[in-house]
Amino acid sequence: MKDRRKQSFLSWGLICLWCTIVILCFVGFTFSTLRLIFTEGFNPRIMSTFNIPIIEVVSDIPSTPVITIQQTVIFPDEILFFLKYPPSSSLFTKDAISCIYLSPNSSQAQLEHSPSSVDFDYDNNHQIVRCPLPPRGTISSLAVKSDVYLSPGPTYKWDSLAYEAVIDRDNTTVVFVKGFNLRSGKAADPSKFKCIYGQDLTKSNFVLSADVVSFAQEIVRCKTPLSILNSPQRFSSSNDNPIKVSVRFVGKSAIDSVARVKSNEPNPNPRPVHGNKQHEMCVCTMLRNQARFLREWVTYHSRIGVDRYFIYDNNSDDDIERVVDSLVDDNYNITRHLWPWIKTQEAGFAHCALKARDSCDWVGFIDIDEFLHMPSNLSLHDVVKSQTPSSDVAELRISCHNFGPSGLKKIPTRGVMVGYTCRMVAPERHKSIVRPEALDSTLINVVHHFDLRPGFRHVNVNRGLLVINHYKYQVWEVFKEKFRRRVSAYVFDWQQERNVGSKDRAPGLGTKAIEPSDWSTRYCEVKDTRLRKWILEIFTDPESGLLPWEDRSDRMKNT
Repeated sequence: MKDRRKQSFLSWGLICLWCTIVILCFVGFTFSTLRLIFTEGFNPRIMSTFNIPIIEVVSDIPSTPVITIQQTVIFPDEILFFLKYPPSSSLFTKDAISCIYLSPNSSQAQLEHSPSSVDFDYDNNHQIVRCPLPPRGTISSLAVKSDVYLSPGPTYKWDSLAYEAVIDRDNTTVVFVKGFNLRSGKAADPSKFKCIYGQDLTKSNFVLSADVVSFAQEIVRCKTPLSILNSPQRFSSSNDNPIKVSVRFVGKSAIDSVARVKSNEPNPNPRPVHGNKQHEMCVCTMLRNQARFLREWVTYHSRIGVDRYFIYDNNSDDDIERVVDSLVDDNYNITRHLWPWIKTQEAGFAHCALKARDSCDWVGFIDIDEFLHMPSNLSLHDVVKSQTPSSDVAELRISCHNFGPSGLKKIPTRGVMVGYTCRMVAPERHKSIVRPEALDSTLINVVHHFDLRPGFRHVNVNRGLLVINHYKYQVWEVFKEKFRRRVSAYVFDWQQERNVGSKDRAPGLGTKAIEPSDWSTRYCEVKDTRLRKWILEIFTDPESGLLPWEDRSDRMKNT
């Protein structure tokens, strides 16, 4: 009897010991897992807040982190998803991903839609997926092959957001923000604002505060904290926990931010050919769905003296990447920078001025439908030299002649410079070529010209030397797309009764999206074929009769 009790006691003891070991292992695993989850830098595979499948790993290596939605930004007319990629992962194509819209408490997509476009931002190492706006009451996300969903990630509204940031070469941080609604062209009192830095800006105990040096329009310049400047991970594109920066009124909360601190470091191997800079003349433009006009614009301006092009792409979906790649293959020095932020042309130009400052003596800020024209037949270099007799001249202001449809009803196959030959008599506005070194630190700019630092001045270029042919009012097909969604800040939608007196609108057109019966003959007050004649003389191929940007198949259709 005693032996049986002893045996029973030993059996229960073994069972208790085994259970204790299992519990300890489980607890150890749990605490290990929790420690990993809450340790800075851990990147779990995508975990959804919905009851939906989890995306599988993208790489053949099981331990490689998966693609994540870094952030989501809701614009007035579309929603943008910013995807963060681990190294060596394959990018999604437009056909491999879908926009989905879910009810908050459902695991099933209520609606599925193809993306408007899918693009990769090499400057920021993320892919941008553009989707239609979500129906009211739904949550937007992305699906891969229709049955694997990505978690939406943090979502922000565009009307109040810090959206870009660059640490300049003087170690100040330039932050681009939306939502403070400051007066255009006027600087605000910087003492009323603070910049904050951190990996999680919602936790006030873990952020750094810094003074604001200047604040004008949407551009804030901050004193960068030394701990940020000295951090070895601050500029790493592969850093999964980057430092964010935002702006706040003193005594108030900071606005939301997707702006990650990046360096604006100069080219590590510059090849100075003009003084101390790599390029004598550069051009910066912002465009949307203008790919078909880009080759003509680049080919022409390269012939007259432009060395370098910065293309800020404002949400194009017209295969512009292929056109830019073909121009690069033809040895044009052109780079495309994704700039998804709508109605921020002035901010984009300020960003471009920072990017170009270390490599360009002069930078022209013109649109893709604007062409520098020298009636004097001088080179662009000679014109600039003649207009800058002293070193204090830092801006050349150039008058613009607005051209009309010139009797055409279809897009001219030989290009805009040959096709449009009738314009208005009086010039309108001016566009500028500037020395980026001489720009005011606020980077204030309005309608393509910048404020200059004290001690520098501008000159108005004689129209007999240099003008801009602005092909503003083209055939209706082009004009309607151009004014449907402007990249500038003055007219959000030309069909709305807002800023009716703005010169960004077409005189006499009103707000109706209907082609006037006399559109093809409007804005034609004087015949001007000077640039057309020069183009046909200089660029026509003697054997084929074609211009470099002219499509042979289009030419045959019209003969």
